[in-house]
Amino acid sequence: MDRVYNFSPGPSMLPLPVLEKVQASALAYESTGMNVMEMSHRSPMYQAIIDDTSSRLRDLMHIPENYAVLFLHGGATMQFASVPMNLGVKGQADYIDSGNFAHGAAGEAAKYLKVNVVASSRDDNYTYIPDWEGKLNADADYLHITTNNTIYGTHYVKLPEGNAPLVADMSSNILGEVYDVNKFGVIYAGAQKNIGPAGLCVMIVRKDLLGNASPICPKVLNWATQADNGSMLNTPNTFAIYVAGLCMAWLQEQGGVEGIEKVNREKAAMLYDFLDNSNLFKATAQKEFRSIMNVTFITGDKDKDAAFVKFAASKGLVNLKGHRSVGGMRASIYNAMPIEGVKALVNTLKEFELNG
Repeated sequence: MDRVYNFSPGPSMLPLPVLEKVQASALAYESTGMNVMEMSHRSPMYQAIIDDTSSRLRDLMHIPENYAVLFLHGGATMQFASVPMNLGVKGQADYIDSGNFAHGAAGEAAKYLKVNVVASSRDDNYTYIPDWEGKLNADADYLHITTNNTIYGTHYVKLPEGNAPLVADMSSNILGEVYDVNKFGVIYAGAQKNIGPAGLCVMIVRKDLLGNASPICPKVLNWATQADNGSMLNTPNTFAIYVAGLCMAWLQEQGGVEGIEKVNREKAAMLYDFLDNSNLFKATAQKEFRSIMNVTFITGDKDKDAAFVKFAASKGLVNLKGHRSVGGMRASIYNAMPIEGVKALVNTLKEFELNG
């Protein structure tokens, strides 16, 4: 069966060479005589795998030695609770509400400390990143942002700067565009968009922020405890970590984050250029803040939107239906989406507009 172009926002498509390596190791990984899923996480053979994955992530993101790299359970959503429980020393934090996941993170944190929503674009259906200038609190334990808005198709074009450590949910654009890790206290990301399979959370935390967990923090959510145990306090998601390492090796072959960002920007520019000149389709995010990972667009007619999604699927372009809060369509064009897939989408949009 031929593979489709999968524009899903997550779990998203994986690079074909990675899937081929997974397939080749299905019965036995290298000379071990067993699949990675069958290995003890305490074994030397698996320790080599997790060490390799950590090393590749450090290389790709240029992570300094004063940062710990953790591989945790629960995706990014579990960290909505662990962030305030690990960082809430003074009992208050600033949050910028720029989308559904940013809003959810603030709501979860409010169970554990005082949350100051310093800026929000919720009233405008999150079509832009709100202005935080002059609104940050000097006594905040941290400032939390979501760097890319998967649902509404926006991202930060500049980062906030303040006295508090910057904490970022980077789930939908990590490894897709370059960031200076030194500007963050904490970066965390669900794996299922640009890293690997679902069910894994990658965390990068500055070491001086470890060791301040609340007494109510469960040990599996305590970052210091996890760091002390090499992300193996309990059994980690061994297979997802292995596949993430394969994806990182593939990304290194593409020229790293620097190389793939150029490709990602080219893909996004191609799609936005069509949308900006179309008489039928229209991008929903404000131009200044448009994401290069998630492109959201509509026709203005729900029936036509549905017809296009069906038409695209018939051409092998799937999972283009937009989130219910935006409607229309959403094309998630993460690292693994080849430029040929975006060209096929643009051609399909043109064909539908011409004949529809």
